[in-house]
Amino acid sequence: MNEAIQSTDGNQEPETAQKWQPLDAMQRRVLGVLVEKAKTTPDSYPLTVNAIKTGCNQKSNRNPQMDLAADDIMATLDELRELRAVSEVQGDGRADKYRHRAYDWLGVDKVELAVLAELLLRGEQTVGELRGRAARMEPISGLPELMPILGRLREKGLLWDVTPQGRGQIVSHRLFLPSEKHLPDVPAASEAPAPSPVAVPVAAPQQAEGSLESRLQALEQRVKDLENRLGSADS
Repeated sequence: MNEAIQSTDGNQEPETAQKWQPLDAMQRRVLGVLVEKAKTTPDSYPLTVNAIKTGCNQKSNRNPQMDLAADDIMATLDELRELRAVSEVQGDGRADKYRHRAYDWLGVDKVELAVLAELLLRGEQTVGELRGRAARMEPISGLPELMPILGRLREKGLLWDVTPQGRGQIVSHRLFLPSEKHLPDVPAASEAPAPSPVAVPVAAPQQAEGSLESRLQALEQRVKDLENRLGSADS
């Protein structure tokens, strides 16, 4: 089955541009699973809630590991439907099924969506890892073919360069919520400037010497004053 967008009555909807927005961790996982399964197991797509749950909680190709309940999946699907990132389609009479609308919602093509799906499912990773993992969904022969794809995603504001471009570069998506720890606009640790050392006030040598000299002079003056007083008393 292809990935054309359909409404609940089975009719294909007209293509409309949908502006993406940040998603929370469960929303990213559910959307990533729908995209992945549409590409890797098209015969069983669209997916039921139970199939989505299985895909979200599977141990392979997922980071972090999750243990979502069916109620979690249903609530997340409702949220994604409100965002128009997911549609409910007419099932076979036994269970409702769901499909993604990520092409229009994100404004990407097939290969770009495969790359984004891997980032949604696993988070930040090296460009080399990303190439191998995304190639299971869409053909990407090597890094020379992947780099222009990353460039297009970067131009669309969907790609985060976690580390500077070059050998071993790490990338991620930019669909994080502002409240999350790792934000796309926050430099990676390797890029962040080193913290300024805390200045510990230390007296300058001249100041320290001057202070000691003043104390010695004051002490000598007190001794002289005492001697003068004793001399006056004897006379």
